[in-house]
Parts: sequence; structure tokens; C-alpha cells
Amino acid sequence: MSGSIRFSSVRDIRFGENTLFDAWLYSMLMDNNIAYGMNPDIIASPEQMAFMVSLAPNQVYLPCSDDTFKLLNAHEAPEALRHQYNRSWRILMRLVRTIVANVKERRRILQFCRFRFMQFATQHTLIPSRLVKRMTDLVLAQGNLFDDPWRQRRGASAKRQMEMLDEPPVRDNLAAMPADILPDAIATARRMLDHVELSRLLCLSAMSRALLDETFDADSLREAMQKAREACSHLRAYFEGNAAKSGTVLLLCDADGGVVFDMAVANCLTRMGHKVIFAVKSGFYFFSPTLEDMETDPSIRAMLNSGVVLHEPRLSKNELLRNLREHRLVVIGDGTRERLNLYRVSVTFSRAWKEADVILGKGWRAADVLLGSSHQYTRDVACYWHDDAGFHIQLRRHAEGAHKFSEAFIAEQAGKIIASMREARAQGRTVMFYSCVIGSIPGETGTAIELVRTFVDNLRKRMDNILIINPAEHFIDGMDGDDLMYMWEQVQRSGLIDVWRFQTVKDIEESFVLLGRKVPPQWSGKDATFSTGCTKEMRIALEVQMKNKEMQIIGPDPRRFFRRSEYGVGKYFDASIPH
Repeated sequence: MSGSIRFSSVRDIRFGENTLFDAWLYSMLMDNNIAYGMNPDIIASPEQMAFMVSLAPNQVYLPCSDDTFKLLNAHEAPEALRHQYNRSWRILMRLVRTIVANVKERRRILQFCRFRFMQFATQHTLIPSRLVKRMTDLVLAQGNLFDDPWRQRRGASAKRQMEMLDEPPVRDNLAAMPADILPDAIATARRMLDHVELSRLLCLSAMSRALLDETFDADSLREAMQKAREACSHLRAYFEGNAAKSGTVLLLCDADGGVVFDMAVANCLTRMGHKVIFAVKSGFYFFSPTLEDMETDPSIRAMLNSGVVLHEPRLSKNELLRNLREHRLVVIGDGTRERLNLYRVSVTFSRAWKEADVILGKGWRAADVLLGSSHQYTRDVACYWHDDAGFHIQLRRHAEGAHKFSEAFIAEQAGKIIASMREARAQGRTVMFYSCVIGSIPGETGTAIELVRTFVDNLRKRMDNILIINPAEHFIDGMDGDDLMYMWEQVQRSGLIDVWRFQTVKDIEESFVLLGRKVPPQWSGKDATFSTGCTKEMRIALEVQMKNKEMQIIGPDPRRFFRRSEYGVGKYFDASIPH
């Protein structure tokens, strides 16, 4: 029971407006294991979530559609919610019957699952997709199944898809020239044919389950592809526009499978000029392709071409962009074994979302979450699926306030700083870079900027013929910690730094003296070693010094820095020191 407040959409949900509703909502987040404060190691932080969803203060993200939330928020479980729960139960029964051969063992597992299922259904706070995930974990644990139980099924499906690509009904319809009169210009004709090919492949991808389960003749498939082309017509200029500026597409897989057809879509997009990040599952989720499938299945490997599979769940922005430059097709794991749930995705997936121009979600499941929710996303979202009414594709624009800083823009800002350094060197001036605590103390970013500006201004008065690069003077509104660190790394690796100075306790104390203030407790004893950002910069400084022996490093002993693991995702303040 959620009190007297009833929300018409998930976008309206706020903490702090009704204590009874707050209690119910937090309990619901805990039941679904998506409360960050209860499990910060596996649940996306607010800063990581900000890569993907545009949220106002106290606004709460829920990984479900508005309709599903209304069902969960009812006093009693509505019939529609019970229907979704029953569907979850049927999925679990099918799973058990396909992986447990022993009748007695199967009965025991089903009975255990029935007890758990009734408890979850009675509470009616579990999002149905989370119920499937919870029950799947129980089945695999009860059956002592440590391996992927459907790997062979997916392998057989992928092999069949490869065969279908070479069978006349599919091959001939994909290759057939359209009946349209071709434009006079080669470039215009090429764009038109790209659009035709993409729409046909999207249709094939969306229909993958139906094509594998049923028999389709050439005429019915041709008709379906023609209707798909018509449905995609409103997106033609959109994808052509993205291709002209080499857009990045984040392609999401689906539980119904069809990975070979999905890879055909990805390869078509790369031929159009896009870069593609294909997000697969990090473990078993029915017919969804997994990271292991992408490297071990011969049918998939044949479609991967020169693409690369990345297993690292916490790729940095720099590493992700480097791989996209070297390979136009990159495969990553989304960090989950369930339907799209942004609370549980990996850091790599979140960064891929942030770097994408459009999220291309396959299947009705992705459409339910991304289109059925009133939440505003930071990137354009296009979902495509097939049902009894035919092929559908819908585009949803990103939140009005969301902004992407492109790699080219960030490189341009870094280039301006590097140019000033090069000019200073040409004039015989010394170039100093000052690494300092900017956001290592939550809530003190403003003070940190004031301190470093005061200190650097004083240094400039005392030192002759020197250019001091002060990061606080190059802050760009709207950039998060990831963007800034990416920009500064280009500056730092330029080879133009003569002196790399790291902030010391004495620097901070002197800064407060210059401001005419005493050192507050939260700043007492602090220096650059308390900053994860500075720790990353010390690693870079030592690497740069290996190539440029003349560069001088001033500040705390480098060994004192390496207590910290990595920079806080999207934050201006630190990840904690591991114990």
C-alpha cells in the first residue's frame, strides 16, 4: 500500500512529498534490489545514472513502463499485474523443463519455486521483469547449474540464421533492387539503397523469432520488408544525417535472439558510416546473445568481421573511444542477465550510452521500458519490433536539457590549451601543470576552485617567464568528471609539460592564508594524494616522465597516491579508498 498519492507516470515520482509513499517506494526499491544506498557495489550511482536518464532533484528512476508502475502502485494486485506475473511463472516452468531431465528433481525445484513465487506475487511490489530474473537465479541455483543452460540452443539458432541468409526467400528479398526510379546522382542513389537495405535488415531482425518458428514464403517476406521500409521512412533523414557525421549507435539485443540478423544490421550501419556498439548480455538470459557467445560461436564470429569484443565492465571513456576509433564495431556486455535495467548495467554500458548518438533497442521488451516510460533519456532512442500488427519503429528524442560533448569538441578544447603550451615553449617560457584537489571533498568544489585560483595567481606573481596551466580556469559548464578527465589527459600527454606540480598540504594552507581564512577541519591535512583524479594524473605523469626524462614532478611522494582505485564514475569527487 502506497498511501494516498497516485502518480499517473513514473516521471512524476519524487521523494519527500509524502512520508507514507516514500516508505512504500523505498521498500519497493529494496524488494527489487535497485536501492543504491543498500547495495552500491552493484547498483548504478546517481552520477552513473545521469549518463543515461535526465532526472530532476529528488526524482526517482524506475526501470519499468508507466503502465507497469501503476499496477504495482495499486492497493491490491490488479488482474493485469497477475497476468504479467503468471507469464513470468510460465517462463520459469519452461526453463525448468528444458534443463532438468530428472522428473523427481524437476518436481522438487518447481515446488520450491512455487513457494517463492507466491511470496513475491502476494507482495506485488516486484517489477515483472525483475521477478523473472529472481526466479531464474533460484532455478539455476537449485539445479546446481553453473554453466549457461541454453548455450547449445542459441548456437543452433545462430547456425540456422546463417543458413537462412543464404536461402532464396531471405537472400533474394534482401538483394532485390527496389522498384523506385534511381536518382541521377550516385551519392543520392547510394543513400537511398542504404536506407532500403537497413529497413529490410531491421525487419529481418525484428521478425527473427517468427522466422525461426514458422515457415515464411518469399512473397510474404517481401511484403513484410516493403511495409518495414514504409515504417522506416520517417527515420531516413535521421540515419542519413547521423551517417554524414559518423554517428555512434548503441544497439541493444533481445531475449528472443536473432543475433546473426542483429549483426547484419550492425554491419549495414557501419557501411553507412556509423560506429556501432552492440550490447549483449553478460550471462544467461534465454536467447539473448552473451559475451561468451560472441567469441565462441562460429556463426557469430563470421558476422563480427573486424569488430572487437570487450569484456572489461569498467572501461574508461578514453579506452572506449580508442576502441571505437580502431574498430567501427565494438561488442560489450551490458552487465546484466535480465531485461534492460539501467540500475544494474555496467559502467562500460553507461559510458557507451553516453557516447552514443542514438540507442537502437530491439524488441517489444526494449520498447516497453524505453518508450513506455515517461522518463526523459539523455540520448535519442529508437525502438523497433514486430507483432501481430506487423513491423513498428518509433523514435523518441532526448531530454531537452541533455547535451553530448563530442570527442571532436573535447579534443578541440584540449587542442587550444596545447597550442598555448606550444607557443609558450617557443618563447622560451617554462610550462607548469598544476594538479590539485578540485572535487575530492563532496560539497567543497566551489572552495577548491577558489583555493587553486588564489594559489596559482600568487605563483604567477612570484615566478618569472612561466605558463601555469590551472584546470580550474578551463572548466566548461555541463561537462562531468569523465569528460574533463578525458580532455586533461590529452593535454597531459602532449609532451609539453616542463614541471608537473601536485598540490601539497602546504599549498592548501598557504591558499587559506592568502584568502585571510583559517583552514576548516575538512581541509586539514589534505593534499593531492586525497584525490582519485590526482592519483590517475600521477600515473600519467610517471608514464610521461619515462618518455620525457627532463620533466620534473613536484609534490607528495608518488607512493602515497596509490591507495585509491579509480576515479568516481561521472563524479567530481572521489571513489573511496578500498579497505
